[in-house]
Order: sequence, then C-alpha cells, then structure tokens
Amino acid sequence: MSSNVPIAHGDITAPTPQNTPLTHAPIAAGLSRPTVPDISEDNEPAEDESEDPAQITGAQAAMLGLVQGRLADLVGKSSGYIESLPIDVKKSVEALKGVQVKQNELQNQYKRECLELEKKYLELQLPLYERRNAIISGAAQATAEEIEAGSQASLKDDPLYTPLPSDEAAPAAIPEFWLTALRNHVGLSEIITERDASALKNLTDIRLSYLPSDSPKPGFKISFIFSPNDYFENDVLDKTYLYQEEVGYTGDFVYDHAIGTEIKWKEDKDLTKEFEIKKQRNKNTNRTRLVRKARPTDSFFNFFSPPVPPPENEDEEKLEMDYQIGEDLKEKIIPRAIDYFTGKALEYDVMDEDEDDFDELDDEDEDGQFDDEDSDSEVELPRRRGPPKGRGWLECRCCQP
Repeated sequence: MSSNVPIAHGDITAPTPQNTPLTHAPIAAGLSRPTVPDISEDNEPAEDESEDPAQITGAQAAMLGLVQGRLADLVGKSSGYIESLPIDVKKSVEALKGVQVKQNELQNQYKRECLELEKKYLELQLPLYERRNAIISGAAQATAEEIEAGSQASLKDDPLYTPLPSDEAAPAAIPEFWLTALRNHVGLSEIITERDASALKNLTDIRLSYLPSDSPKPGFKISFIFSPNDYFENDVLDKTYLYQEEVGYTGDFVYDHAIGTEIKWKEDKDLTKEFEIKKQRNKNTNRTRLVRKARPTDSFFNFFSPPVPPPENEDEEKLEMDYQIGEDLKEKIIPRAIDYFTGKALEYDVMDEDEDDFDELDDEDEDGQFDDEDSDSEVELPRRRGPPKGRGWLECRCCQP
C-alpha cells in the first residue's frame, strides 16, 4: 500500500451515490488513475487454475475479516455531504421536508375520498349483485333482455358463437357456480383441495362490504355465504382486511392486518386437519391401544385463520399470498364472477413468473461453435393479454386505472 495516501483516524463515513457529488469524493484526490496492462489470450490462465482457499494465511484471513467488519459498520451512515452544507442551505432542505408533509396530507385525504367513492359505487351495484345471486340460485328467471345482452357480449368475444334463443327461460340454478369461479382463479386453485371442494359446493354467494367511515381503521370485509352443510355450523364466514390509517410511502393504502371468522367445525369434519390412528403399546402391561392424533394440513379454509403480521411472523410469503387473495377477491372475482366461471378472466390474469423457473438454452455445440440453424426463423413471443400486477404485497392501490 502506498505510504503517501493519508488515512483518516477520525469518524469514517461511507459516501453514497444519492447525496455525494463526484467532486466531493474524498478518495479521488489522493489516488492516481490505476493502469492495467492488456492481457492477451495467450496469457490467460487456464480455467482450472484457481486460487486455492487453503493457501490463504491466517494473517490474510484476519485482515479480510477486519476489513469486512469495518465496511459493515459503514452501512447506513451519512456521507457527511448534507451536514457540510451552509446553514441557509440546510434550512432550505428542511423547508422542502415541510412542503412534503403537506403533500402527504393531501395524498392521504385523496385516498380516503377515493375509498368513499368506492363505497358509493358499491352501493349502486348492490341491486345488480342481488339480481346475479337470484339467477345463480334459480330464485328468478332470466329475462329476454338479459339473455340478448349476454349473447351480444359472447358474440363480440367469439364471432363464431351461436346466439341462444332470446325468449325468457324458466328459472334454472347454476350448479357449483362459486366453486367453479374460485377454481378458475390461478392463486386459489392451488389451495383448494378435493376435500375443500366438497364443502365449497355449498357456497351460495360471496359479498363485499366496506367498514364504516367512523371505524378506527379503514378496510373491507368479504363474506362467504353457505347453505346448511355437513362440515360446519356457520352460515357466513367473514374475512376482514384492515388498512393503516396513513397511506404508505408510494401514496397507497397499506394493509395492517386481517381478521377471520372462527369456524365451528362439526365432529370429525375439520378440513384444516388430518387425523391418523396410531397403535401404542404399554411397556409394563404389554397392552396396546389406538390413539387418534390430528395434524395441520393444507386447506382453503386456512384462509379464515390469517397469518400474524411482522414482527411476530417472519413468513412474508404467507402474508403476501393472504393479502393478494383478499385483493383479488375484492377487485376481480366478486365484480367479474361470471368471467371466472366461464374462464374468460384467465385470458387477462397475468401471473408473475420467476426467472428461476426457466432453463437457459445453450446454443453452443461441443466444438465451441454457435448453432445458427434456426437463426433465420422468426420466433413469435407470447403477448400479454392483461396489465401486469406490479404491486407491492402490502399496498392496496385504490382508485387506480
């Protein structure tokens, strides 16, 4: 190490690219530009010539640990640039923070008014939801006008569609409507088991409601309405999502926590548990007995026992899934239940795909040459049929287009 480079023994701070101009970089003034000789291909080391970690001496390892420790201590520290500004400039910086506070207050007011607007239009849609439920259950017959409007929508989606007669039809219930709609949602289909399906056949409606404006925290509630069944005593299973009072940094409501209904399972019908019979032998009497033990298992009905938010729960993946399902029920499945029943909604649901799910294609052959056999052929990439999600798992983007 060169001896003419001064080493500061005072407080060491790490420069950050956000608040440190290039001309203020302290290390640039004491070092000359490094020169690196050209490396020809003949001088390149062989691939198998790698440094043996065992050859690192104890002194080198100690020095490496010391450097890493010092660097770790610098994380999050100020570069000192803001502190070095003149007092009048510092006052201007603080004034900008004050302006930002007022902007945040207006954004919070805007989001709350958006939430009230959502409540207003939900009230306007309630008669249509009631009409939908009456047709699904067979309590009312479809009118000729409704059948004609639906046929026109189908014809618009598929020019080869053959319209049905538009005269009024006798009341006819749609079997397993909501079970089919839920199974056609990509996320929910992964958590609905065959055992769950037997209980969800009794699901007659899913309803959305918002918490009153005078509630301590804003939020919404999703209600699952069931007919009498062999699995639980409840007629309604609710899931309530609560937002934090203030909007998040990006200007959107942030989920706080969720509350689910306690399910009153009938005897031996708990779908969230699996029961197994084990034989035990008494060491003293040599007698045997059968013991019935229960263990948790995957089930859709775990949805009503929401995970605890951090810091009590560090499993963010479960929290993300829980909040995302609630948001999709509110924004997609309930408003467009018929599209999920028919499967049309699947054309517009864009799932975020992990790059790790794809294997890289190696176009190089054994001789090190690239295979350009298909270089002249055009490959058509699949088009996205809907908008990407792109939303944080803790944020609810109300009033977004």
